[in-house]
Amino acid sequence: MVIEQSRPTAQVAREIDVQEGTLGRWVTLYREEHAGEEPPLSISERTQLRELKKEVAELQMRTEFLGKAAAFFAQEYR
Repeated sequence: MVIEQSRPTAQVAREIDVQEGTLGRWVTLYREEHAGEEPPLSISERTQLRELKKEVAELQMRTEFLGKAAAFFAQEYR
């Protein structure tokens, strides 16, 4: 929860009934072991990524449509 959801260590420690220092050490060890890896996306980052993918798909459809329309009108005026 601390790493994946970017939640405060103290808050998570209280919720799972673990000493804050213990949880902090676990988080530190995890981060050291996974230092070369890309950190997991937060919930807001996942939401933003999903929205951006949707926007990219829509823009690709518009671009394709406009390309076809331009080709059609180019043939009409020849």
